[in-house]
Amino acid sequence: MGNFFDYLRSLREAQKLSLREAAAKAGVSVSYINQIETGKRNVPGPEVLKKLALVYNVPVRDLLKAAGYLDDPKAIKAALSDEEEVDLAFRYVMSDPRYQSGTRLAGPLTFEVKRFIVEMYEKATGKKLLP
Repeated sequence: MGNFFDYLRSLREAQKLSLREAAAKAGVSVSYINQIETGKRNVPGPEVLKKLALVYNVPVRDLLKAAGYLDDPKAIKAALSDEEEVDLAFRYVMSDPRYQSGTRLAGPLTFEVKRFIVEMYEKATGKKLLP
């Protein structure tokens, strides 16, 4: 991966997006994206990373981790709302093949239902996913 800036560029290129397209989708300027990718700017804040994660189709947590924000528990809380934290944990649960079986989901789930599923997973596996 090299460094964070190269990682961001590789994510954009994997989505086959030009600088202009990525900037438009993320709601930032072309020069800002270019400066980030060339290392002329510091690592963007969590709010910008959330936008880029959507554009580059990667979990927010991946970008926060690559940017170094997940090294500090206070930064995690500042970077993610309760709903985002539960959503990330829920996606993790649903990606666990041992837990997926028997889980039939139809339609969108509420925050409370996702939290419940994550809490049941935590109890069943002993893994702590939520703060």
